[in-house]
Amino acid sequence: MTESQTSTRTAPGTRPGDAPLLEVKDLQVEFRTKAGVAQAINGLNFTLHAGETLAILGESGSGKSVTAQTIMGILDMPPGRIAGGEIRYRGDDLLTMKEEARRELRGGKIAMIFQDALSALNPVMPVGWQIAEMFRIHRGMKRKEARAKAVEMMLRVGIPAAEERAGDFPHQFSGGMRQRIMIAMAIALDPDVLIADEPTTALDVTVQAQVMRLLKDLQTEFNMGLILITHDLGVVADVADKIAVMYSGRVMEAADVYEIYGKPGHPYTRGLLSSIPRIDDEGGRLRAIPGLPPSLTDLPSGCPFNPRCEFATDRCRTERPELRLVAEGHLSACHYAEEVYAGTATTTQRPSPTGTGMIPVSKEAPE
Repeated sequence: MTESQTSTRTAPGTRPGDAPLLEVKDLQVEFRTKAGVAQAINGLNFTLHAGETLAILGESGSGKSVTAQTIMGILDMPPGRIAGGEIRYRGDDLLTMKEEARRELRGGKIAMIFQDALSALNPVMPVGWQIAEMFRIHRGMKRKEARAKAVEMMLRVGIPAAEERAGDFPHQFSGGMRQRIMIAMAIALDPDVLIADEPTTALDVTVQAQVMRLLKDLQTEFNMGLILITHDLGVVADVADKIAVMYSGRVMEAADVYEIYGKPGHPYTRGLLSSIPRIDDEGGRLRAIPGLPPSLTDLPSGCPFNPRCEFATDRCRTERPELRLVAEGHLSACHYAEEVYAGTATTTQRPSPTGTGMIPVSKEAPE
């Protein structure tokens, strides 16, 4: 998909027609398992420009983290295997690049904030030493100079008493402070692209807001392209420029953030939005998406979302929909995208009594 297809507004610091920082074209990643071949990513496409935030949304198992690992070049192979596609950074394909050259880009030009800061940080090394290592390895700084830069980065991400705390170990920090340390490491070398994989997991809502504001401020300061991977739609509402919704390794919908939240064009996106609480709601039970995502080794025929979709028909169970325009800059992989977008789609199924699947609506089915 092109930039004009995935976003209707220009990110801060970019000009219309600017070449993208990062381009993912028809990416395919699979895992060889005892149960068969799991298609973790199946034809992924997106672009990212300087100063732009792309949010990749979806349930666990949709392929979000595998996408991040593949871009960074840290995917475990085997069992993982890149079956096709391109990942271009400033026009150069990372997948065909020599490992030495790619290692120079990793951390320096493309950086990543990992999901679990406590697991990602070395538990037996002081945090200041871990941040300083970025400057020693990539910039060739001496130990004293690198430590001074580490303290500077800690101050930049809002860690108080940074000079004293640089000698502390990860377990001596709160979850929010550990996440700030991870951010300090990621931005230490002024990367062009920053990938944040579930950066607010296990943090309370106040700390979540602080972390997201910090990321947005740093992005503005460095004019970075930011890829924000999450399952929480509330986290990205204020920071994303465009959103790609993934399911079973595919992008099901892609659009400007205002379009996604205002007029979703895919039943899956609509279900995700319906499952989050609203401040203007009078109460009652949240509407959950019934069932579970399918096994990646045994995907259903047709649309992968059809077993859980309230609008599914026989066509959805036999014919796989492709991404297509339903409005300017708005793509959806649904046979009935126009009806879903307009709010006129007709429900053909209802939740099963157990809440674990869907059953057809028929005259014989008791209400």
